[in-house]
Amino acid sequence: MIDAAGLRHLVSTLIDRGYRVIGPTRSDNAIELAELTSADDLPRGWGVDVGPGHYRLRRRADSALFGHSAGPQSWKRFLHPPRQRLWSSDEPVAEEPERLAFIGVRACDLAAIAMLDGVLGAAAHPDRGFLGRLRNTFVVAVNCTEPGGLCFCASMGTGPRVGPGYDLALTERITGDSPYYLVEVGSEEGAQVLAVLDQREARPDEIDSAIADVDEAARHMGRQMPPGDFRELLVESRESPHWDEVAGRCLTCGNCTMVCPTCFCTSVEDVTDLTGRHAERWLEWSSCFDVDFTFIHGGNVRQSAPSRYRHWITHKLGTWHDQFGSSGCVGCGRCIAWCPTGIDITQEMTTLAELARHHDD
Repeated sequence: MIDAAGLRHLVSTLIDRGYRVIGPTRSDNAIELAELTSADDLPRGWGVDVGPGHYRLRRRADSALFGHSAGPQSWKRFLHPPRQRLWSSDEPVAEEPERLAFIGVRACDLAAIAMLDGVLGAAAHPDRGFLGRLRNTFVVAVNCTEPGGLCFCASMGTGPRVGPGYDLALTERITGDSPYYLVEVGSEEGAQVLAVLDQREARPDEIDSAIADVDEAARHMGRQMPPGDFRELLVESRESPHWDEVAGRCLTCGNCTMVCPTCFCTSVEDVTDLTGRHAERWLEWSSCFDVDFTFIHGGNVRQSAPSRYRHWITHKLGTWHDQFGSSGCVGCGRCIAWCPTGIDITQEMTTLAELARHHDD
């Protein structure tokens, strides 16, 4: 167990060890991921209210530092940046990535990092930049004891308890107005960092209470996916008229893919200066909602909004299994919160399941 002073010491220790520490901070009207200069930068006493197309900060009645659900950003932006220079005609591109420490990685996001590793790191031609950044990252995960209104990680099997992949894992506990933390060690480096902090052995009742709170969170998710084989359901629903109904609400803005912690598609752009003497190659995030995403000689393959939305959800929940052996969704709920028209992926899958049942009847 460590207390609030121990958490402050944890952040300062990681900084002293040469890590750039990233964690949740309060910025304007959202919880955003940013560099921490100390634990005082964490959003003490702030929670969020979320719904389809809705996200608002709210004051909590306690001083919890991690009492909020997923914000608009995921850790993907640090491991698989939205824009990165691949090559320059007259400047070398840095080979050694900086050392990063992530504070407050939720179970859904930890699962998302593992999924990205499977896509970008375990590929036949791995992304060396991603692997280098991941290798140089120290992860402090956080078990969720209070799911948000759009969380559905339990039905995706990704939370609220964190899985493997962390160096240290925290479970935040509140006594009076003071938070304290049950700490689990996941790596040798995590054990070395914990050893320098003021700590005490957790009592069995404290461990049992923390486990019970995480288990209770799994039973009180804000959303859930319907049961069944999503891949088969989406194959059977390929010609469903429901896609037109969804497209009537979808703006094809691509917000869902930008906030998704596992979407990985990119495009490459070559640029030059006005003299033509300097050239660079950049890798940028792309989206399957972009009209030119499927451009080939003769035009775009998916020109309609229904076809683009259908492709996104079918890949995320269906054909991702064929490519990578799992679903591509971790149940964080970001795509629901940051959709301008409030399209809810759990509701769309439930509707498709109900339509399929009625068709079979």
